[in-house]
Amino acid sequence: MKRLLGASNTEPVQMAAGLIGLVFVIVGALGFVPGLTTGYDTLAVAHDSHALLFGMFEVSILHNVVHMVFGAAGVAASRSVAASALFLVLGGIGYLVLWIYGLIADDGTGADVLPTNPADDWLHLGLGVAMLVVFFATPRLGATAATDPHRPHAPIE
Repeated sequence: MKRLLGASNTEPVQMAAGLIGLVFVIVGALGFVPGLTTGYDTLAVAHDSHALLFGMFEVSILHNVVHMVFGAAGVAASRSVAASALFLVLGGIGYLVLWIYGLIADDGTGADVLPTNPADDWLHLGLGVAMLVVFFATPRLGATAATDPHRPHAPIE
């Protein structure tokens, strides 16, 4: 947790991966909360689910668990710069693939294992782009500047 709170030895890419991961864990858990998830009584394992998180995003038990596992991976990845960068790149690409999947998957069939709707599709596009932007932006913000004497908290020589 020290890394998530911005300890001086934590790079921006690590903070980003940890924060994004934490948000995914929380959102995945919220998908199991009646009231926040409308149609909670229709929550099912996969594509048969008709539950909507915040009345907008289609969710299922599988969808919620995937979000929590993905989030836990981000929190775990935040322990190293390389793992954090990999999490952001693969996560960004993965969410862009999910965006395409949502556009082409036939709703209500076995091919639509993770239920999606247009709101989910736009969210997946935004998440994919955002994760890649964060990946490409963080090195410019100091992710590789551990020895920069002008960086706050840098070792003094």
